[in-house]
Amino acid sequence: MTTSSSSGPQPRRGNTRQRIQDVALELFAEQGYEKTSLREIAERLEVTKAALYYHFKTKEDIIISLFEDLTRPIDELITWAEGQPRTLETKCEVLRRYSEAMAAGAPLYRFMQENQATMRELSIGETVKQRLFRLVELLRTEDGPLTDQVRCVSALFTLHAGMMFLQHVEGDPEETRQAALAVATDLITQAHHHDHDAA
Repeated sequence: MTTSSSSGPQPRRGNTRQRIQDVALELFAEQGYEKTSLREIAERLEVTKAALYYHFKTKEDIIISLFEDLTRPIDELITWAEGQPRTLETKCEVLRRYSEAMAAGAPLYRFMQENQATMRELSIGETVKQRLFRLVELLRTEDGPLTDQVRCVSALFTLHAGMMFLQHVEGDPEETRQAALAVATDLITQAHHHDHDAA
């Protein structure tokens, strides 16, 4: 009896490309980016190197495609936030969506954290930096005291801490993410209230 393709979860379109990305990231995590070859990625996927080449010519192509796919929600978030008033509600929504986008791309963020030298050599390293600066500007309290500007920047990095450095903490990663988000929201709220008290 043949099972119909409608049973079970449906893979995303272009799932060969996605499988290549997932397997490459697994191998990079296991043995490091530098030590992993395209041949090894093809072997683990049980495809020919030519089939892999059809989708990606180099390891850098794989990482850049992963980066573009997994960070698209962050670019969309920045575009959305730039058109909103700089209210506390907007800033809290930026933090919430950023936290969710980071969770969705967790394996990539771990790769970036563990391969910082490689990241500096890849073109995407500069993109990451520019994106962070834009997010900081969206969260920053304009003309507020320096302590509040530090609180706004710290809110963003609290989310990074939740993702990168607290992943080894006992318990559920989702609880850790929510805890980091709660602290980040507290920091933004404090900075926002001080700004309004001063006005």
